[in-house]
Amino acid sequence: MTGYGIYPMPIGSKGIAMIDARDIGEIAAIELIRRETSAASLPLHRINLVGPDTLTGAKAAAIWSEVLGRTITYPGEDTAGFEKNLRQFMPSWMAFDMRLMTERFLSDGMIPDAGDVERLTALLGRPLRSYRDFVSEITASA
Repeated sequence: MTGYGIYPMPIGSKGIAMIDARDIGEIAAIELIRRETSAASLPLHRINLVGPDTLTGAKAAAIWSEVLGRTITYPGEDTAGFEKNLRQFMPSWMAFDMRLMTERFLSDGMIPDAGDVERLTALLGRPLRSYRDFVSEITASA
């Protein structure tokens, strides 16, 4: 991303709440340890893994622009072109799967349910990592 002038992932304008992979790992570890150390069997439940910010394609590009100090544009919602580009460096089935995922982002977004961010924050005992923090960290090491 740092060498190009676009944010290529067609995520649309409905918004998606991207979560940092490190937060996913930590949440999973906390929950697995809680279940393993419980004196009684615990009921199964779903944990919605969401980030603290709901981003659009334009907002994601703006974050990259601000962090890099140069213009990064969002080229729009061409999922077929996105898939075609991905096929250059990943298996075709994976590129197709990524296209389907982004088409769902365009149609429905990935909006957190009420209370999701607060539940994850309480579980972690700290705020979720923001997308801006992620961009700042990876660009600092580039």
